Amino acid sequence: MEPQHGDRPHSPGPSLYPIGFAAGIACILVGLIINPKLIAPIGAAIAVVFGFLWAREATKEFRGAPVHPVEPELGGPPPSTDAAPIPAGRGVAAMPEPAPGERFPRSKFLEFSTLGLGGVIGGLVTVPALGFMIVPAYRKQGYPKVDLGPLTNFTEGKWFVTKFFMHPEEGEVSRRTAYIRNNGLLNGKPSFTIISNRCAHLGCPVQPNGPVQDNQTKDVKGKNGQDITMIPAIPAGGYGCPCHGGQYDSEGNRTSGPPVRALDRYAFEVVDGHLILGTPYSVSHVDGEGKNARIHKYKLTGPGQHIDGWEQILYPIQPPH
Repeated sequence: MEPQHGDRPHSPGPSLYPIGFAAGIACILVGLIINPKLIAPIGAAIAVVFGFLWAREATKEFRGAPVHPVEPELGGPPPSTDAAPIPAGRGVAAMPEPAPGERFPRSKFLEFSTLGLGGVIGGLVTVPALGFMIVPAYRKQGYPKVDLGPLTNFTEGKWFVTKFFMHPEEGEVSRRTAYIRNNGLLNGKPSFTIISNRCAHLGCPVQPNGPVQDNQTKDVKGKNGQDITMIPAIPAGGYGCPCHGGQYDSEGNRTSGPPVRALDRYAFEVVDGHLILGTPYSVSHVDGEGKNARIHKYKLTGPGQHIDGWEQILYPIQPPH
């Protein structure tokens, strides 16, 4: 007699949920490198959805099974122990019934225990490694405030190539240069233009396209003893990068060459008559000039990175500065 195929137990067919879950994890890892603000959250959502569906499918065989066997009523007849006879001529024996009170087979328990233990071990191995790779870039970062001395050091309407140390304790490696102009008063408050000399292409130091009066160099002291070097300059032709030919006007707007945006600028404040340099920020472009300029400012980004337009989604998030 041929076995009746309809009586054979069927194993569940292949599922696409594990593949979707793996794709979500891969999307998270790729997103951490390319664009954590957009791609990584999408990957996390995919992983959560497919992980839930995968777990739901894997547990559907024993969901809803009774926790305890049904007890017979007091005084009632005992439960029957007679098993139905196996029909003659069948080539496949019927599957044994689970013991009373058994919620799911032992094989399932071992399967999920192994998966759970593997997940815990995987987390213990990968989480610390990822933490040591990623977390340091986000800790103890920042730009200190630098005292550039009294406002009287900066003649109104005149540019100064100003050199200072961002972290004096670190020496020459922390030396920075900014182009500073005193714009006079705006609504009764001092106005300054402070442009970074970091090229928006690859970060090379840009130079004034005009005479730099080295013979009028003066060294001044900030309120905290900071050494400041000030050199008068006349950037009539704006600024130029000697490395790759990027050109900017006197307000830092890109005019030609490979840079993708304007030169970065520094925020500032005036405290007790001293000019205090603040946090740098990126600029797409500037409308107008001097104290009447309208600055299109963005969070500080790396050289060569677009900060507006559709291209900005192609760049990863920057660590905090």
